[in-house]
Amino acid sequence: MIVSVFDIYTIGIGPSSSHVVGPMRAARSFVTLLEEKNVLHSVSSVDIELYGSLAYTGKGHGTDRAILLGLMGITPEGVDPDNITGLIGTVRTSREIELAGKQRISFDEERQLRFVTAKTLPAHPNSMRFTAFGSAGQRLTSQLYYSVGGGFVATGTEDKLAPPEGSRVPAPNPFTSSEELLRLCNERGITIAQLVMQNEVRWRSEREVHEGLLNIWKVMQGCVARGLKTEGTLPGGLEIERRAPHIHRELIERPEQALRDPLSILDWVNLYALAVNEENAAGGRVVTAPTNGAAGIVPAVLHYYYHFSPGPDNDGIIRFLLTAGAIAMLYKMNASISGAEVGCQGEVGVACSMAAAGIAAALGGTNEQVENAAEIGMEHNLGLTCDPIGGLVQVPCIERNAMGAVKAINAARIALKGDGFHKVSLDQVIATMRQTGVDMASKYKETSLGGLAVNVPEC
Repeated sequence: MIVSVFDIYTIGIGPSSSHVVGPMRAARSFVTLLEEKNVLHSVSSVDIELYGSLAYTGKGHGTDRAILLGLMGITPEGVDPDNITGLIGTVRTSREIELAGKQRISFDEERQLRFVTAKTLPAHPNSMRFTAFGSAGQRLTSQLYYSVGGGFVATGTEDKLAPPEGSRVPAPNPFTSSEELLRLCNERGITIAQLVMQNEVRWRSEREVHEGLLNIWKVMQGCVARGLKTEGTLPGGLEIERRAPHIHRELIERPEQALRDPLSILDWVNLYALAVNEENAAGGRVVTAPTNGAAGIVPAVLHYYYHFSPGPDNDGIIRFLLTAGAIAMLYKMNASISGAEVGCQGEVGVACSMAAAGIAAALGGTNEQVENAAEIGMEHNLGLTCDPIGGLVQVPCIERNAMGAVKAINAARIALKGDGFHKVSLDQVIATMRQTGVDMASKYKETSLGGLAVNVPEC
């Protein structure tokens, strides 16, 4: 699997990368498949079946809306969040949808977009089947898609995922484990960020990498800024009030409190994470890092670096993002970043591990200290379940990002106080996380069938 940092950090919309970004990409991919097979203009109807976690929590996560947008040819990167309600409203009112703007067909959403809770496909819990029919009712083509976390989409059979297509030339410094990553870096006398940069410039220029990463940082900053000023109640029925604007006002109106409270910086870190995840819960534009459900952790820790660390600069931002991206690749290759597959340890846990490594690198840590920070960040998230109340990415997800951001900073501080050598390796923790996810009951893996989701009333 060849993964770029720009696969890890993608710009999309909330509230979930696996339930919104992935299904939107899958729906758009299906329409592209119809074009490639020269049958698009013969399509009279399209049926979609959602299985597993997508069926259980898809309504609360907005999967239905995402699929309609994808069928229209809209991308997560290109959609304007302010236009989504109007676009979806038109489809539902007219009971018609225009596939990629080229083929208008009738669409009865209740009948043709089905949430199949009675069946989960063994290949992956986030599965979708798209089927296109002609005017005589004949099946034109059908395709299974799997949303495997972080907006990544795979195809396959009911029993097995297909291997990813090799669309990139191999990287000059391939690695599949943290042991291998450290060995390569130390043999070459370079940092983890430098090694990842050498891989990235195989696919684009160094200038493009720098500009792309700084644009990711800009989008993260914009998300925080929107979250700090946007007030109101989050959609979905839980009646959760946005807290970030109130907390922000309190912090800027009483700056003298910071002189008395040595932990006031943590209030700001909490604020940054809450701002992002309230935006995500409202369907706003966020950066998947590595998922939308955990999208607040990396931006919050980056804001901590930018506002509260000595001598922050763009080089530090880039070191942070490259290093954190390398850590995410290890989880992607060896475990999972899907809450439906391994629980929230695969989302908030991975983001915490990424951010811990990123801030350690930005602050000048050695490769061994960076690996140690990443290990600490995950070790203390092992077993974290995904049990959103009402199938919404709100409770406990929003506060969980704030907790994950603070934990990432502490993990880095612990690692930077040591020499980098420690008892438990990052590879061992990743293997443990994967096995823990396998052993975890499905009711704790983004189905809203257990945990807080059933023990706390929705209203």
